[in-house]
Amino acid sequence: MAGSSFGTLFKITTFGESHGKALGVIVDGCPAGLSLSEHDIQVFLDRRKPGQTKISTPRKENDQVEILSGVFEGKTTGTPIAMMIPNTSQRSSDYGEIAVTYRPGHADFCFDSKFGFRDYRGGGRSSARETAARVAAGAIASKILSSMGIHLTAYTKSIGPVSISDDHFDPSAISETSTCMPDREADARASAFLAQCMKEHDSAGGVVECVVSGVPAGIGDPVFEKLDAMLSMAVMSIGAVKAVEIGDGIAAASRKGSENNDAFYADHGQIKKKTNHAGGILGGISDGSEIILRAHFKPTPSIFQKQHTVTNTLENTELEIRGRHDPVVVPRAVVVVECMTALTILDACMKNMTARLDYLVDFYQS
Repeated sequence: MAGSSFGTLFKITTFGESHGKALGVIVDGCPAGLSLSEHDIQVFLDRRKPGQTKISTPRKENDQVEILSGVFEGKTTGTPIAMMIPNTSQRSSDYGEIAVTYRPGHADFCFDSKFGFRDYRGGGRSSARETAARVAAGAIASKILSSMGIHLTAYTKSIGPVSISDDHFDPSAISETSTCMPDREADARASAFLAQCMKEHDSAGGVVECVVSGVPAGIGDPVFEKLDAMLSMAVMSIGAVKAVEIGDGIAAASRKGSENNDAFYADHGQIKKKTNHAGGILGGISDGSEIILRAHFKPTPSIFQKQHTVTNTLENTELEIRGRHDPVVVPRAVVVVECMTALTILDACMKNMTARLDYLVDFYQS
């Protein structure tokens, strides 16, 4: 299977299935000398692990990471970092009835069409559980970016019809609410909406927003590997994401140029913008202002309602999905969006080291 690797200089390859022995990731290109422990990784994994709130799947996984290579005496060695996350709470019997039946809204039919078989135990490689490996790698990228003065903040912007208000924005609420909303009033309304969805055996979608500060101007490329294009690819590769916006996103399509353009001005020797409709990226290259990204997630396809479908022998049938599933994926996906953004930004920064001759001369000149 192709497509399990991401990145150019800071490159990750994930492996494992949702109901296999373990998930894991190999990170290649991490510089030597970074202080790194399993605790650094675990902090991120704990933000996405299941079974922590009433609005996440009751599947209990410790998601305890083990670093297998690439770290010696608390420092990265510059060699590949291998990490493993054992699966400890598989209940493959929950999926027995869908062995020959395609679940609506899932990748079952498409996976079978491509490979001629599928791992029906929770979706195998198509499962959202694969993102645990991405988060482990993203934790490393985030730590490197932090040392460079680049910081990421991701949160739930909306769930179903409930959106946060800028007037009530409280960063501390991101880690204190079950929805990961930085707005406690919106969290209460979203929680009530989700409770009704669960009562009706239904699910909800929503939007995750990620803000990146400290990225200097000049990161990214102007043609195929535009920074916004690479960010979009990274975030769209997360299961259940159906749209990605940068800056004002689709709202820009209904505006005039005079409304959408960000005016520049000089401030103490620096070029800044009066507004940030572009979301920190112009022509595929960062402009020095905050990068603002939004990921739109579809409702969780595993709902406990009777649905029409077919078997792999083309028999029409009905299916009632069982097992343990999230009524909404958005809160647990917040850290996934943050980590895929971090991986993309770091890789782009590393590639930028060779963009100009003076960068090389300054670095190597004795």
